[in-house]
Amino acid sequence: MDAESSGQRLDNFLLRQLKGVPKTHVYRIIRSGEVRVNKGRASADTRVAEGDQVRLPPVRVSEKVALKAGHPAPAREFPLLLEDEHLIAIDKPSGVAVHGGSGVSFGVIEQLRQARPQAKFLELVHRLDRETSGILLVAKKRSALNQLQDQFRERATGKTYLALVQGTWPAANKVIDLPLHKYLLPDGERRVRVTTPDDPDGMRSVTLVKVRAHLAPRPLQGLPAMTLLEVTIKTGRTHQIRVHLASQGHPIAGDDKYGDFDLNKRLPRQGLKRMFLHAWRLQFNHPASGERVTLHAELPPELADFIAPNAFGNSPCPPTDHAALT
Repeated sequence: MDAESSGQRLDNFLLRQLKGVPKTHVYRIIRSGEVRVNKGRASADTRVAEGDQVRLPPVRVSEKVALKAGHPAPAREFPLLLEDEHLIAIDKPSGVAVHGGSGVSFGVIEQLRQARPQAKFLELVHRLDRETSGILLVAKKRSALNQLQDQFRERATGKTYLALVQGTWPAANKVIDLPLHKYLLPDGERRVRVTTPDDPDGMRSVTLVKVRAHLAPRPLQGLPAMTLLEVTIKTGRTHQIRVHLASQGHPIAGDDKYGDFDLNKRLPRQGLKRMFLHAWRLQFNHPASGERVTLHAELPPELADFIAPNAFGNSPCPPTDHAALT
């Protein structure tokens, strides 16, 4: 284990080292105890340190991935919200994975590395679902990565999303405190469901919800009433917002995993061809100065246009905000 890898979570370290190995397989060998750190079992969130010995079972890269190995990700820059010598904050578009794996040959981080070959260090601080747009942080130094990930883990960040859900959300429903349970489908794809407090595999998950606007139904287009929500997550569980909102009977418009599939068929004809979930605001302490940073990412045009005043007769769109230091 070299100094450059010191401080990484074991899962992140392996995913970087085992390029081309399916993500589900990496987590499977960790859970089964086949991965050893200094001859002992380790969990996915174990932090590796310089000098550690990491032992792996034999792993095989699929032929399809091996054939692609000689074709690196295309170089791409993304809209910048903030950049300094410690970090990059980008506005990730929908439809782009944050990293390669699970059937995706490359993502944001691989494209950024290709676009910035002179960069000695570029690592994802956190993740967004492929379908989700909005603020994504990338660290340019190991110290910044560790400091920022500590903030995410200790819930010292403020993460607020904009979500359009089916139906009229009751204003009194402001807190969803329901544990979540992750599981895999037969094809290896991950899913999440609400579970009971006594589930030993359930993870406590807390979501705060604020109504931003109630949107009128459009019966001629076959669209029901909808509600634009500000959703702040106090825990960062996989698919947390999507599952929590759907569990209340108000799935996110366009969600192909937990949404209303009949409604989803009608949405593209009305201009919404993706899931309406956007990482709108992020607050954190700067890893070097300690100064509190607040970033905003405007709704992308395909979402803003769908809830435009001429579509609903009101103006639910968020104000135009830019990245700001506060």
